Amino acid sequence: MKEVSFGPFCLDLERRELLRDGAVVALGSRAMGVLCVLVAANGDLVTKDELMDAVWPGLIVEENNLQVQISALRKALGSGKDGQSYVVTAPGRGYRFVGLSGATAARLSDDREPPDKPSIAVLPFTNMSSDPEHAFFADGLTEDLITDLSLVPGLFVIARNSSFTYKGKSVDIRDIARNLGVRYVLEGSARRAAARVRINVQLIDAIGGGHLWAERFDRSLDDVFAVQDEVVAKIVEALIGRLTAGPGPERKRPTSLEVYDLCVRGRALMLRSPEAAREARLLFERAIALDPELAEAHSWLAFSLIAGAAVLGDPLEPNRRLALATAQKAVALDSNDAGARWISALTLMNTQRWTEAEAGFATALELDPNNADAWAMRSELMVLSGRSSEAIADIEKALRLNPHPPGWYYWYLGQAQYLHGEYERAIRSLRREETYRTLSRRTLAASLAQLGRLDEARREAELFMANNPHFTIGHWVESVPFRDEAAGQHFVEGYRKAGLPE
Repeated sequence: MKEVSFGPFCLDLERRELLRDGAVVALGSRAMGVLCVLVAANGDLVTKDELMDAVWPGLIVEENNLQVQISALRKALGSGKDGQSYVVTAPGRGYRFVGLSGATAARLSDDREPPDKPSIAVLPFTNMSSDPEHAFFADGLTEDLITDLSLVPGLFVIARNSSFTYKGKSVDIRDIARNLGVRYVLEGSARRAAARVRINVQLIDAIGGGHLWAERFDRSLDDVFAVQDEVVAKIVEALIGRLTAGPGPERKRPTSLEVYDLCVRGRALMLRSPEAAREARLLFERAIALDPELAEAHSWLAFSLIAGAAVLGDPLEPNRRLALATAQKAVALDSNDAGARWISALTLMNTQRWTEAEAGFATALELDPNNADAWAMRSELMVLSGRSSEAIADIEKALRLNPHPPGWYYWYLGQAQYLHGEYERAIRSLRREETYRTLSRRTLAASLAQLGRLDEARREAELFMANNPHFTIGHWVESVPFRDEAAGQHFVEGYRKAGLPE
């Protein structure tokens, strides 16, 4: 956790929480985003474009939107001791945050401290092919290397979602390492043409400086999986003396490049949108038809079925039953596949086979302790079991491995905080831009209601119902299995206070 003090304020940059003399300062998520970016810049100028890219990622917004947030920020902060605003305008250029002491500014130079064990981030490989469609291939190489390295005992590996925040960006390797809290960074490129592939990789010590290892592989496309294994072996060799063991259990590979492409494209679509997730399901089914023994395709198909029932409005049955059978098939095909293990555990949880689900998550995390999604998903099992402290601990581990996660991480964090009675923290988690306006809004409404902020709670409940007109508390109780009845009733109580329909 990184806390920054200025004047009477204390800002927690990770939790995005601002306190004044120990009391929480209410800031909208956009204004909080602007504040965090400005403070993290250490007094340096942040241009308007940089602020808008950071606070409204992927959106086209007018400059007056930024000005509105700057005004809200200045109003909330007031003036420093010298009467000057904490946020200073550089006319025509951007803004600068002033008021940090030298000691505070020095602490800000390191975003996150690397763990005690060797730590690495794999940056998205650059697609050097003339065909932009081959970007999927380069992304797939990156994802598979992350998965393979995650299985190496004694190694701390940053998750895919956080690594891919740097895709297509020109960022200093040292800044990336500081932001993610790692010492080593792997970067590379891939060029695919006809039946050949050329892969360049280099392993960089971002703290000590210098390259530990670099190599070029010029091979047949049929050898691409052997290249992946060789790259992992070379990294482990380069880090010998820092690792206590060699590579982890061997993963089963697709039988053809066509199957590999289908899985890579399917994984990418799963993360894009609900509509794209349905398309992904077809790709996984096609991959299974071509390679019925590939555990990865079965496990991702199972996950898409779970998502369909939980998020996309698909019927609970037969989706849950099919998901369970498909996930168990994946485990049977490859018992060392950590992804298959945690997805199977998720299907077991959804069918209330609690003991088996807990054992499944434990096995997945024993195989791959760097699997951020597994830690995050296990936090939901802890919530359903009424174990809020363990749920918070699990999701915080996930956030350390995946500092730039998908929005559902903050949804899970918010529901764990709600169950623990930390309603203010839950509100801040659930109002983050990454998760706000999703199904998590019902937990936000419940958190507000538990604090007696009923007008706000009912507004959020109305907005939730606008996008989910068929929601009822009764149907939610039937569809969400709780191992601990009191935990389920805690949520029901909040929903009722917020005015959600019975």
